[in-house]
Amino acid sequence: MNCFWKNFRLYSAHILMYERVQMELNKHFLTCTLLVPLLNNMMRDVVLWSRKKLSMLVLLVATAIWVVMEVYEFNFITIASWVGMFLVTSIFLWGNLLRLFNKEPPNLSGLEIREEAAVEMAHLVKSWIEEGIRWMFRVGAEGDLFTFGGTLAALWVASKVGCFFDLLTLLYIGIMMGMTLPAIYVKYEDKIKGCGERLRMQCNKFYGMIDDKVISKIKNNVVVEKEEKIE
Repeated sequence: MNCFWKNFRLYSAHILMYERVQMELNKHFLTCTLLVPLLNNMMRDVVLWSRKKLSMLVLLVATAIWVVMEVYEFNFITIASWVGMFLVTSIFLWGNLLRLFNKEPPNLSGLEIREEAAVEMAHLVKSWIEEGIRWMFRVGAEGDLFTFGGTLAALWVASKVGCFFDLLTLLYIGIMMGMTLPAIYVKYEDKIKGCGERLRMQCNKFYGMIDDKVISKIKNNVVVEKEEKIE
């Protein structure tokens, strides 16, 4: 009888342990599954100013970094060292104050990066890179004049702008545009789409006119010359 109860308690302990492990695995899976959508939702809220305080914080931090490094000409390594010293000193004082008042140290388990989360982020970056490569091949292979011309024009403008600004200033301008243009587009989406559609129609009409008056004549002349040579 005692042996039966021992086996029963051992079996119950194994079941409880299995349930705890299963709950922990489910928790990690949900964390990895929800991490990327949460990050995407946060980025969308910041860009579209749905969370105004966080959006304003991003603008203030970006502006402060640009002013310190461009206007006051501080080096990045110097700023990073100062920030590191401030963080280390703050954590050191905080830990000593907790020990002085006999309080428990903070739980740092939440600061760990799970392996599943790191793998999920790596797959996300990989998908972004692959999508960019596929987009470049689509622009060059599909033959859409509007997309091809717009891409070349954007790259040409970027090359000209790069002659007058350094990388940090361009990043700051990109952040400012990223924080303003999407919100403006969402607010005036119908008008912008209408203008874009009219511009596309005009470009296609212009391309068709050039094709009829120039390219078609060149093709016809080439065909006639080949037929004359054959005769």
